[in-house]
Amino acid sequence: MPSLYSLEEMQRQREALAIDWQRPTWHFLPPSCWMNDPNGLLQWGDQYHLFYQHYPFKAVHRDMHWGHAVSEDLIHWRDLPVPLAPVPGSYDESGVFTGCAVDNDGVPTVIYTATSGPGSQVQVQALATGSGEDLVRWERHPANPVLTEAPAISGQQRDFRDPFVWREEDGWYMVLGCRIEGNGGMIPLYRSPDLVDWEYLGPMITGDVDRHGRMWECPNFFPLGDKWVLYFSSIHDDRENTVYWMAGDFDGRRFHPETDGVLDYAYYYAPLCIEDSQGRRLMWGWLREGRSISEQVRADWSGVQAIPRVLSLDSQQRLVMEPVAEMAGIRGAHTQLGAQDVDGEHALDCGSLALELRASFAPQGQVGVKLAQAPDGSYGAAIHWDAATQELTVTRQDESLFNDSEPCTAPHELAAGETLDLLVLLDGSVLEVIANGRTSITSRIYPPDANCTGLALTGAGARLNALDVWQMQPTWP
Repeated sequence: MPSLYSLEEMQRQREALAIDWQRPTWHFLPPSCWMNDPNGLLQWGDQYHLFYQHYPFKAVHRDMHWGHAVSEDLIHWRDLPVPLAPVPGSYDESGVFTGCAVDNDGVPTVIYTATSGPGSQVQVQALATGSGEDLVRWERHPANPVLTEAPAISGQQRDFRDPFVWREEDGWYMVLGCRIEGNGGMIPLYRSPDLVDWEYLGPMITGDVDRHGRMWECPNFFPLGDKWVLYFSSIHDDRENTVYWMAGDFDGRRFHPETDGVLDYAYYYAPLCIEDSQGRRLMWGWLREGRSISEQVRADWSGVQAIPRVLSLDSQQRLVMEPVAEMAGIRGAHTQLGAQDVDGEHALDCGSLALELRASFAPQGQVGVKLAQAPDGSYGAAIHWDAATQELTVTRQDESLFNDSEPCTAPHELAAGETLDLLVLLDGSVLEVIANGRTSITSRIYPPDANCTGLALTGAGARLNALDVWQMQPTWP
C-alpha cells in the first residue's frame, strides 16, 4: 500500500504508468488509482489548488479521500500529499466527499460532505482549514459537523451533499444537492454569518423528476453577467446521469430560471467552478471512464479532469464554454488549411493521440472529422454534423472495452448564416468536443495501440473555411 504522503511514491507511480498510451499526457489525472469529482477549487496567491475525490489504493470508488495538486498556469500541475482522509470512528469514517473552498478572511477553508455508516448512509457537512506552504496542512473544525439534518421538505435523509458556498454582504450562502422523496431534485438554500451556524432559507428551486431526474447533486450557483447560473449533476433511473444548466434571476431566496440546457451529452460530470483573480468563471469537470471496472483496475488508474473551461452567457442567455487560454502554451507542431470543398475523406498528415483541433465549416451538407484511426482502419473515432438534422454525433468504431455501445448524439442547431465551429481536444483516451462554444460532447476512447494516430476530414457537400491542428506537448512524464 503506497504512503498517502510520499511525493516520491507519487512520482514513481506516474513514471510507471507513462507507458500506457491510453493515459492522458496533458490533462490532469492522479498519479494512479481512482479519481472522480473536482473539489475545493481555490486560487491562493499566484497558485491554483485543485482538490479531488480520490481513493489512493486502487482504481475503484471506495472510502473517499481528497487528493491535491497545485498549478501556476492551470495546465502544469504538481502533486501534493493527500490533505484529508477518513478518520475511523468519526463523522467522516466512510469518506471525505465532495465540497468547495473559500477564503474566509484570510483563512483557506473547505466545506465538504462527511459520511459515515454502511454505504455512507449518514451525510453531514463539515469544515476544515488549511495552512503551510502550498496549503499542505489541514485541520478539521472543532464544531464539526456544522450541518446534520436535511430539510424536512425532502422527506429523506440519505441524499444531502456537495455544498457550494459563496459570500454576500449579509453573510455566507450555501446550496446543496438534495431531493424530495418521490418528486425529484431540490436545491436547499442556507445562510450563515461564520460558516458554522447555518439558517435554512427554504428550497431555492425544485425539479421535475421526469425532465431533470430524481436527485440533483454537485450544484454550483453563481452570477454571470447580469444573470445567475445554476448547474447540477442529475441522477436518472432510466437513462445516463446528466449535467444540466439554467440561467435566470435570483431574488435572494428563490431562483427563477429563464433559459436552460444540457451542459454535456456524454462523460462529463460533477463540474465545479470558481471565479479567479482575472474575473474568469473557471469550471473543472470529472471525465468518467467508459471501460469496465475490471479494465480500470487492470490499468491501475481511473478518472481524468477536463481542461478548465471559461464560462459566459451569450446574447440568448445560453451557457458558453471555452478552454482556458493558457492551453496555448503547450501547443507544438502546427498544421493549417484554408478554405476548400470537402467531399469524401481527406487524410491529414498531422495525426496524434495528443492534439488540439479547431475547424470552421460552412453550415451545409455533412461534415466530419475522423481521429485516432488505426493504420488498417480497424479502430477510430469520428465526429459528425449534419445540416439536415442539425445534430452533432460522436461515434467510436471499436466498442470492445466499453460498457455502452451507442453513438452519442446532441442537437446542435445553427442560426441562419452561422458557421459550424468545432473545437476538439484529444489526449489518449480523452476526447473533448465543443461546437460553437455551447454544445459539449465529452467522450472516452481506448485505442488498442499507440499507432492509432490517423486524422482525416470527411464530408458530403461540405465546405471548410479554416482548420488549425496543433500537436500538444506533454505536461506529465
